Amino acid sequence: MCTVTFIATKTGAIITSNRDEHILRVALPPQIYLYNQKSIIYPKDVTAGGTWYATDGSSKVIVLLNGGAEKHAHKPPYRRSRGLIVLDLISAENTISEWQIIDLINVEPFTIVFFSENNLHQLQWNGAVKSQLELDASKNHIWSSSTLYDAAIRTQRAEWFAAFLEKEATLSPQKMFDFHRYTENSDAKNGLVISRNEVLKTLSITQTIIDEIGVEIHYYDLISAEKFTVSNEQPI
Repeated sequence: MCTVTFIATKTGAIITSNRDEHILRVALPPQIYLYNQKSIIYPKDVTAGGTWYATDGSSKVIVLLNGGAEKHAHKPPYRRSRGLIVLDLISAENTISEWQIIDLINVEPFTIVFFSENNLHQLQWNGAVKSQLELDASKNHIWSSSTLYDAAIRTQRAEWFAAFLEKEATLSPQKMFDFHRYTENSDAKNGLVISRNEVLKTLSITQTIIDEIGVEIHYYDLISAEKFTVSNEQPI
């Protein structure tokens, strides 16, 4: 939810996300759900029923980050959970067309990373205006949530990512997991795995591997130290 990387591979992509959240915001590991009559794989936020990470089991992946380009003032109550917006978009026949018409009035600001059929987009809502940016899907990218990390820290994290890419001759799902799990782990406030006053923590790491074989999702619960895997080899 709060740190996302996109790695372009010869056969697809590796998309990894760290969920930074209040420790009481419990989530269920990913499984297949029927939403809007579509089979969607996602970890479920127990509080609101939505998610920060979803795939349709083919090449379509959506990852949510809290906040738009800059930090906003939190002004609840909001009309609809951002995690439910993720499900609305992933289950749409055409996600980009749905983005252009979906009603986001009184929805808290957010950023979405959307990958489908080798196309990569950043979709953003700042509380008043939507934006849509097509990105180069042959390049690697990193995002950090504006609600938790100011501009200077987001730049620093991008520099950690660039240094990591320069050091690694080849990239793999395991190396990307290690980047998300261990980078600057002595920095509990702004490292990739955080623990702020034992209340706000990185609770999990979710990763999707897309290649010519299909889609595989790995979910690492950092609190229970459990790992879960779902692939599209299961009937969906």
